[in-house]
Amino acid sequence: MEIEIIGFVAAILTTSAYLPQAYKIWKSKSADDVSLTMYLVMLLGIILWEIYGLLIQSPPVIVANFVTALILLMILYFKLKHRKK
Repeated sequence: MEIEIIGFVAAILTTSAYLPQAYKIWKSKSADDVSLTMYLVMLLGIILWEIYGLLIQSPPVIVANFVTALILLMILYFKLKHRKK
């Protein structure tokens, strides 16, 4: 059980690291300084981690990567929505 707690604390910390970027983009309505390639590659990695978490049935991995994927999708949405033409 202690291992799961460590996993959840790590999940909260690493997932929440994306929140300031998402908030800044949402507030400023600008994602010019955000790398589209980086976030697409990161999303692919998160999807693979999600699959891995499901296969090994690890709640911290599953929850963290699901929430992180949602945050990354939001960042990507704003990146594409607010990009300069």
